[in-house]
This record gives sequence, C-alpha cells and structure tokens, in this order.
Amino acid sequence: MTNRERVWASLRHEQPDRCPYTIGFTQKARQNMVEYFGDADFAARLNNCMYTIAANPGPRQGEIEPGFWRDEFGVIWNRTVDRDIGVVDNCLLPERTLEGYEFPDPYDPQKFAGFGQRLAASKGRFVEFAIGFSLFERAWTLRGMENLLVDMLEAPQFAHQLLEAICDYNCALVEQALEYEIDGVHFGDDWGCQRGLIMGPDMWREFLKPHLARQYGLAKARGKAVSIHSCGMVTEVIPDLIEIGVDLFNPFQPEVMDVYWMKRTYGDRLSFWGGISTQQLLPYGTPQEVREVARRMMAEVGRDGGYVLAPAHSIPGDAKPENIAALMEVVEEQ
Repeated sequence: MTNRERVWASLRHEQPDRCPYTIGFTQKARQNMVEYFGDADFAARLNNCMYTIAANPGPRQGEIEPGFWRDEFGVIWNRTVDRDIGVVDNCLLPERTLEGYEFPDPYDPQKFAGFGQRLAASKGRFVEFAIGFSLFERAWTLRGMENLLVDMLEAPQFAHQLLEAICDYNCALVEQALEYEIDGVHFGDDWGCQRGLIMGPDMWREFLKPHLARQYGLAKARGKAVSIHSCGMVTEVIPDLIEIGVDLFNPFQPEVMDVYWMKRTYGDRLSFWGGISTQQLLPYGTPQEVREVARRMMAEVGRDGGYVLAPAHSIPGDAKPENIAALMEVVEEQ
C-alpha cells in the first residue's frame, strides 16, 4: 500500500498493512535532532504518510522587526520566546465593530500560485489543504480572548458577525482548494484547556458549531476527508464533531483523554491522529517507554484502522532526542 492508501484505509476503518504515521517538529526539536543524528536532512528518512499544504500568505505577512511577525490578517506575533507561534502583541478590533477593518482577500491570485507544483511534491502521501487558526482562534487573535468571551455573553450578535466573516473567508479558500487533487481539508482551531472547553459546551454549540458545520460541509460534499485539530479536553463535543462531518480528530492528547476509551467509544465513527504524549512521555520518559507506548497505540488504537500515529503536537524542544529517535525507530520498523 502507498502512504495515501494507508491513511484512506484507516479513515474507512479498515486495517492497513502498516499503521499510518506522521511526525512533526518545532524548530528547537528539529535542531536538537539535527545535532543528535549529525544530519541536517534526518527527517527525510521518516517517510511521513501525510502531507499538508496551505494557501500562500497575503502581502501583509512578514517579519516587521526582529522577533515580531505580522500575519496576513494584521495580527502581530511576538516570537522572541516561542519561535514557532508566539504571543499576540496587538488588538485589531478593540471595539465591537468590524467597521474599518479589512479582511485579507481570499481570491487574491497569489493565494494559490504554485499550488499545483507543491501538490506534485506529495510523493504518494495523503494530501490535506490546511487552514490554521480557522475560527475561534482567528476571532480571538483579532478581538482578544477576554473580549471575545465577554462578547458571547453581552453582544452575541457581534460575536456571530465576526465568526461569520471569518467563516466566509475560510469557505472561499476551501472552495478554491477543492479544485485541486487533494484528499482532505484540515482545520486548526483550539477550543480546549486541560480541564474542558474554554467557552463551555453550550456556547461552543451556539457560536462555533454552525460555522464549523458550514466549513466542514464544503469538503464533505466533494467527497473529501475532514480533519480537525483542537488541543485540550473537548470530549464533551466529540459527538457533535461526528455529527457535522469530522473524520479525523487531532491531537488526541493522552493527558486530557483516555485514548483507549475514546477508541472503544467512538472508534467506529471517528478516526484519531496523535496520541503520543508531548507533555510527559517524550520529555520525561525513557526510550523503552516510548517504544512500548507507541507499539501499544498501533496495536490497540490502530486495530481495524481508525488511527494515524503521531505526537500529540509538533514535538517540543524539551523532548529528549533519544526518545524521539525511539519513536522514529518504531514507526520505521513496521
């Protein structure tokens, strides 16, 4: 089977010949592994089963001063500590109005310039078009987390207006991406913390679910798989996610959910992507513990398909190189 076929079989809840996997790194972890292996191209041996591609950034995006990055929406990120994502350093919507704010143009011809050529580099992998910060996260980066949560209580009409505008933008991108030979669409959007949903299940259903359903529905209508990323304990809305078309759930964090219970409970209707602890196992475990957990995950969660093995997030810089090497060893030995 090709890597693409392995992922599709898993999503159909069929047993592939090997458990599909994908391993990603933060900048610090990648540099640590370059030094560990003495090989700047060490990741090439991984043969990840999934390939993610996004639209090109708009003209506003770029580094505006050392350590500070502006994204295409105009949000400024302080990356002096966290080089991969950073911390929001401005508030573009200080008031409850969209007046005066200009969204990026999803139909800018540059958005999909070279998209076909990048697809050609997928080399038999399962290809996803990805939108990060796709709804709630994009809203709070523009409005501010506290402001947005208060808006949901005090100004629900404005909260819906903001979320709908973001959804319109995302849908325009998805519609264009669907003209290419992709396998699925991936939406990144953290809703959870370690103890539950940030906004609670009722407000999630009122404010986010309808817009999420519209985004996901575009891909489903064209026979594409839908995968989503949400960190945190979001188990309260797993049935809702299944209802609105999610096929593959990431990051499947073992610190906030029982991964084996999740497989037993939802594994006939939902597939899982992740599950290898980046908070405990990779930073603090031993190589043998990593091997044992990874093999058990492939055997139990991967039984009858429905699983893509991966770290629960891009591997952080505090993960032990020998533990990362052990994880690579397990997926390569299949």
